[in-house]
Amino acid sequence: MTEHNRNSHYNENQIRILKGLEPVRLRPGMYIGDTSSRGLHKLVDEVIDNSIDEALAGFCDTIIVTLNDDGSISVKDNGRGIPVGINKEIGKSTLEVILTHLHAGGKFGGEDSAYKYSGGLHGVGVSVVNALSEWLLAEVYLDGNIYQQRFTRGIPLDEIKVVGNTDENGTLIAFKPDDTIFDDVIFDPNVLLERCRELAFLNKGLKIIFKDEIHQKEEEFFYEGGIASFVSFLNEKKNPLHEDVIYFNAEKDEVIVEVAIQYTDDYSENSYSFVNNINTVEGGTHLTGYRTALTRSINDYSRKAGLLKDNDSNLTGDDVREGLTSIISIKMEDPQFEGQTKGRLGNAEIRGLVDTICGDNLAIFFEENPSIARAIIDKAIAASRAREAARKARELTRRKSALEVGTLPGKLADCSKKDSEGTEIYIVEGDSAGGTAKQSRNREYQAILPLRGKILNVEKHGEDKILGNAEIKAMIRAFGTGYGDSFDLSNARYERIVIMTDADVDGAHIRTLLLTFFYRYMRPLIDEGRVFAAQPPLYKIEERRDRADKWLKYAWSDEELERYKLEFEEANKTYSIQRYKGLGEMDADQLQETTMDPKSRVMVRLTINDAEEADKIFTTLMGEEVEPRRAFIEQHASEVTDLDV
Repeated sequence: MTEHNRNSHYNENQIRILKGLEPVRLRPGMYIGDTSSRGLHKLVDEVIDNSIDEALAGFCDTIIVTLNDDGSISVKDNGRGIPVGINKEIGKSTLEVILTHLHAGGKFGGEDSAYKYSGGLHGVGVSVVNALSEWLLAEVYLDGNIYQQRFTRGIPLDEIKVVGNTDENGTLIAFKPDDTIFDDVIFDPNVLLERCRELAFLNKGLKIIFKDEIHQKEEEFFYEGGIASFVSFLNEKKNPLHEDVIYFNAEKDEVIVEVAIQYTDDYSENSYSFVNNINTVEGGTHLTGYRTALTRSINDYSRKAGLLKDNDSNLTGDDVREGLTSIISIKMEDPQFEGQTKGRLGNAEIRGLVDTICGDNLAIFFEENPSIARAIIDKAIAASRAREAARKARELTRRKSALEVGTLPGKLADCSKKDSEGTEIYIVEGDSAGGTAKQSRNREYQAILPLRGKILNVEKHGEDKILGNAEIKAMIRAFGTGYGDSFDLSNARYERIVIMTDADVDGAHIRTLLLTFFYRYMRPLIDEGRVFAAQPPLYKIEERRDRADKWLKYAWSDEELERYKLEFEEANKTYSIQRYKGLGEMDADQLQETTMDPKSRVMVRLTINDAEEADKIFTTLMGEEVEPRRAFIEQHASEVTDLDV
C-alpha cells in the first residue's frame, strides 16, 4: 500500500482541537517569526510594548528593563497596572486571563478600549511570551497591594495572591525563555540596549532605563527632542548639509504623523518607518506616502525657484533621497499589518493622508528656508547627473538569461547546477588563491570568483564611480540580482555567497569592504542570511616523520592549537607548526578539507541585528571623516583579542 493510500481514512478521530496556548508552543514561528535570536528578542519587545501602550495612553513615564544575572528578563513600568479583578466571562482573575488566553486584552473595546494607539501583537503578545517561557512571574502594583502570580510554559502554578503592600502603581513581568523552544536563550545586551534607546527616541518625554546585571551596566534614555534627536544621533558621525533637523508633526483623521529629516554628504539613504512604535522594516503605505511627497515637493520647489529648467527631467526618488537620513513615525488606531510580525503597514488610506501632511509641511519649510532647500536640491541634481553617467554601466549589470551566459565575468568559474538551490559562490582574495579554490571545489554546486586587490570603498563614492569598478561589476553580473533599488533576490544565481579571504589584516579589510558594498547595495542578501564568511584554519600542526599515517591537525584558534600541542606531547610525538597567513599557502587538498567541504569546513553566517547601529559603524569605520574613526579605535583598542602584527 502506498503512503498516499495508507492515509486515505480521514474521519473525526483525526481532528485535533488545540486549546489555550497550545498553538503557540506547537507553531511559535507563526507568532514571533522564528525561534532564532530574532524571535527570542521579539519576546522582550512584546512585554515592553505593553508598557509603551501605557505611556501612549498617558499613564506611564518610566520603564525599567533588566537583564537579570540568571539570564531572565524583567520589565517594570509605572502605569495603571494590569487589572486583577475577576473576569465575569472566564471566572478567573483578569491578570490570568490576559496571560493565558490569546486575543485577550484592553485593545479590542472600540470606543471603550483601554488604548487608543497600541503596538504589540494585538492582544496575543504577553500570552505568547508566557507560552514560550520556562517560567514567568507577573506582579501588579495596584490599590496599595502587590499582586503576584507565577506560570510555567503558560500554565499557572498558583492563584493570584497579595504578597505585600506598596505605594506604587504599575506592572512587572519577568520571564525566562524555554530552551526547548529556542535555538539559544542567551539575550544580547546590545540588542536590548539599542531597542530601549530607539523606543525612548520614539516617545519623547518617556524615560527608559536599561540594567544589565550580568555585566553590571546601566543606561538611562530620555529625549525631549524625540525623533529629531533620533536623526541627530544617527548622523553624529556624518557631515550634515544643514545643521538643524527638519521636523514637523500633524494630526489628521485621528492619525498622528511625525517626520524628521536631515541630509548629509553621504551617498546612501537611511530612512526608518514606525507605526505605534513598531519598526516597519519593510515599509508600507506610510513610507510610500512620505517618499512620494518628498519627491514631488523637491521637484515643485526646484522648478518654482528656477533650479530645474523646462527641458530638464524631473528628479527621481533615488536622486532626492541620496544622503537622506529620516524617520517617519505615525500613531493610529487599528493599523493593518501584512504578516503577524508586522513588517509592513497595509492601510491604503494612510498613503494619501501622509502624502498630504508631508507635502504641505515640506512646501512651507522650503519657502521659509530657501538656503537649505537650495543645498538639498543641488545635491539631488548632482545625484541625477551621476545617475545618468551610471546608466550605461548599470545596463551591463542586468541579469542575463541562460542563453547569454557568455556575458558572465570571464574569470568566474561557474558551477554546473542550473538552478540556484544548494549552490554557493566563493568570493576569493587574489587570482592565486582563486586558482587553488577552483581545484578544491565541487564543480557541481560551487562557483569561484577571484577578486584582484581591494574593491572600491562604496561609502566614499557615488554610483557612477562604484559601477566603474571592475571587481564590483563582476560580482553584480555573477550574482544576477541587480543592486540598489533594482535588487531582486528571486533572480539570485546562487543560494549562498561565501567571502573567503586571508586570515590577516588585509584579508579582514577586504572582507569589510565587501560587507560595506553588500550592506549598502545588496542589503537583502544579509537580511536573508545569504552571506557567509569562510573560516580557513590559522595553524597546521603535524608530526615530523614521513609516513602516510602521521598525525595532522588544523587549528582555528590559539586555544585549539594549545590543545593539539598537548596531545602531541603526551603521545611523545615531535611536531612542526605552520601559521597560515594566506590561502595561497594551502594546497588544493588542504583548502578543500578545511574550508570548502561542507562535512568538515567552518563557516560563519553574517547577520545584522540592529540596522541603525550597523549603519553608524559602517559610516564610522568606512566613511570620509577621520576623527570619528580615530575615536572609535581609541575607545575599543583594549577590546582587541587577536591582532596580526
